Amino acid sequence: MTKLLEQAFSEAAKLADAEQDALAKWLLAEIESERRWEELWASSHEALAGWAAEAEAEYGRGETEALDPDKL
Repeated sequence: MTKLLEQAFSEAAKLADAEQDALAKWLLAEIESERRWEELWASSHEALAGWAAEAEAEYGRGETEALDPDKL
């Protein structure tokens, strides 16, 4: 465990039980969210590559137009 995380846990230990539980729930939810994001990102490379190839093909066929930010 890093020194900074040890310090954070040490400070958290001084909180009331309800605040500790709230902090723990938040931290666990953040860790789970990060894991899910990493799994989704890892599984998306094939789809993203396909979309990129499709976009390049459309561009090559002249089927695209320049983006005008004022029209968004």
